[in-house]
Amino acid sequence: MKTYWLEHAWLGTHVEPGVALETGSDGRIASLRTGVEAPPPGAEVLRGLTVPGLANAHSHAFHRALRSRVQVGSGTFWTWREFMYTVAQNLTPDTYFALARAVYAEMALAGITNVGEFHYVHHAPGGAPYADPNAMGEALIEAAAAAGIRITLLDTAYLSAGFGKAPDHHQLRFSDGTAEAWAERVSALKPRGHALIGAAVHSVRAVPADQLGTVARWAGERQAPLHVHLSEQTAENEACQAAHGRTPTQLLADHGVLGPRTVGVHNTHLTDGDIALLGGTTTGTCMCPTTERDLADGIGPAVRLQHAGSPLSLGSDSHAVIDLLEEARAMELNERLRSRTRGHWTANALLTAATADGHTALGLADAGRLEAGALADFTTIALDSVRTAGPLPRLGAETAVFAATAADVRHTVVGGRHIVRDGSHTLVPDVASALSESIAAVRG
Repeated sequence: MKTYWLEHAWLGTHVEPGVALETGSDGRIASLRTGVEAPPPGAEVLRGLTVPGLANAHSHAFHRALRSRVQVGSGTFWTWREFMYTVAQNLTPDTYFALARAVYAEMALAGITNVGEFHYVHHAPGGAPYADPNAMGEALIEAAAAAGIRITLLDTAYLSAGFGKAPDHHQLRFSDGTAEAWAERVSALKPRGHALIGAAVHSVRAVPADQLGTVARWAGERQAPLHVHLSEQTAENEACQAAHGRTPTQLLADHGVLGPRTVGVHNTHLTDGDIALLGGTTTGTCMCPTTERDLADGIGPAVRLQHAGSPLSLGSDSHAVIDLLEEARAMELNERLRSRTRGHWTANALLTAATADGHTALGLADAGRLEAGALADFTTIALDSVRTAGPLPRLGAETAVFAATAADVRHTVVGGRHIVRDGSHTLVPDVASALSESIAAVRG
């Protein structure tokens, strides 16, 4: 049993001063007491605002190697994709482990305790399987362990270059050929203490319609999370209408993909009917605002989706920045720009998307809350930095969402274990060097 004294704690609806939190040997919160004005004897003191660990519900770890490089010149999502393919071709299980370990350590420094890794680089260049067909996925699972965070590996079916098109030479290493072969391979992956195994449909253009049901059934039989890139680009919507006479959302509904364990990532260009389908099936929505604006994708209808019944989560996606506080802030501020009105979500609602609802989207309904029985995953944000100093502590949620950044994270605890202490990673001594070295190894 270990005791932490939280100077201020966000308890989902409000900020409470003086909270004693005890963790058990099982890595869960054993008890939580409010109104504790001074640290109990032997307690570890966490000054600032402690919140549940942040959940990064959508990540492509290798995209971190693209940061800044893709800002040279102009272009679109489709030209950016060519840069991405170049980096993907240079990945091996060893280089991917090193890169992902550094990226996940950067996430821990940003207060992220759980990542949903949307993983589709499965095979060697040219498409030949490795001796262990899941070598790349195993590298990501081990990288998360080495960085001290949890992972939901969303093993992704990626079978075609577009509607009726075979994979191109870049995409051969993504493809298992058929959804049945994908299911056979991913079934060999096993969950472990820090890792869950989920599924993903890359997109409706990358999985033929008659194979969508295979992926959905695999996830359903295991009650596993199922994610899908959905309507990120208008070009995808237009191609789907031409091929199938319906929107991507309607196509997914026809094949049993939607539902409460499913999350649509981006959900940017939707019709009224799409929004009703997603909300009516309680299919989730993962917004990735920094990537969506970085790639000039557009602003998705997050407010309407949530009102329709679609739970919201947040992701850093391409890792233009890794900062879930910025993602939460951007979702509100983007909507302000679009609507020219303010106050679409409270700070509490935005933090809920970044914590409890994000963990639920990744299959961890017992995380994302500071309460007895929940996983002992939490992070502490400084309230005395140059960005956060000044506001009253009771406004800590507003300060965290609308002023703080990842640089203000002081501590990150996962399963009761200190992974970040006083702004330094306890398992990866020099995260910046680890990032530089691993990115250099895969840079095209």
